[in-house]
Amino acid sequence: MSNKEVNYHIPKPRITFSPPIYHCLPAPGPFHLDGNIEKDFWKDIPYTCDFADISGPDFPVPRFRTRAKMCWDQDNLYIAALLEGDEIWASVTEHDDVIFRDNDFEIFVDPDSDTQKYYEFEMNALNTVWDLMLTKAYRDNGSPINSFDIKGLRTAVHINGSLNEPGPQNISWSVEVVFPFTSFMECLGDKKRPVPGDYWRMNFSRVQWLVDVKDGRFQKRTGSDGQTPLPEDNWVWAPTGVINIHYPELWGFVFFADSPAAQYSIPEIERQKWVLRTLYYEQHRYWDENQKFTDNLEELTSQPLPFPVCIETTRHSFEISCQAADGSGILYLLADGNTVFLPGEDAT
Repeated sequence: MSNKEVNYHIPKPRITFSPPIYHCLPAPGPFHLDGNIEKDFWKDIPYTCDFADISGPDFPVPRFRTRAKMCWDQDNLYIAALLEGDEIWASVTEHDDVIFRDNDFEIFVDPDSDTQKYYEFEMNALNTVWDLMLTKAYRDNGSPINSFDIKGLRTAVHINGSLNEPGPQNISWSVEVVFPFTSFMECLGDKKRPVPGDYWRMNFSRVQWLVDVKDGRFQKRTGSDGQTPLPEDNWVWAPTGVINIHYPELWGFVFFADSPAAQYSIPEIERQKWVLRTLYYEQHRYWDENQKFTDNLEELTSQPLPFPVCIETTRHSFEISCQAADGSGILYLLADGNTVFLPGEDAT
């Protein structure tokens, strides 16, 4: 490799694999949608951990606290979030417009944990919504399908204070979102609703812009040119270790539980996926440096792996595979980031 600086097209996360786990409990009864989560329906549903900076836990703690809750029944996934802070403002009013120009709350859902065909949802304090599907992550040349709409979606916002009016009365804003399971079945090979013990990969994000108050209004803080807004903060449930939420392999695990006593842990196959994923990052690094892929494991890592892997390459692609830990089949990770499990196959 030459001494020239390489601009890697898939940055490697600066964190290890430690996604949060959330046990999604059964809905406690009838649901009334109004955006206010201070009601009996949510009383015994636990919060997630506080959101952190997207870059990782060693970055500054967000200046405003954010937490989410989830529960489910036969038909729907219910999500609530509490966004604390006195900077409550919004301006985007058109459905499917770019909501993160405002402060917003975002939800990401990968029902089958393959980093392909996943969903993005955004909303602001005006209850304006943007919902779309990603064919795969942008880094893997994925395309957003903006025409996709979550059928049966219901949303609401509650403001503890005043919208677009700076002042000490502003405490927080909260959201409620109802996702019908039928809307997500396009991403599920077996086309079924979740049952206890199933898990989805999910993440939440809060975009928060730096603002000043001028003439009684919130205005985005700008840089030295006086026009370009300063970069926004990205606070998330599951940090990705890069300023990019579209790393589904690092999103949290949401287990559908049938009681508070149910306890689940990250499946071994997901830990195997992560080992293969680290080699995927290195393969793309190798391509950026050499304009080709390699089937030589030693050129990708100097660290011993916890299990044997097989690497196969072509001129413009690669696949990395391993035997599932329980012997039930072979796990593949492809050059475009897709993970595929083929049951019944044997690596030998």
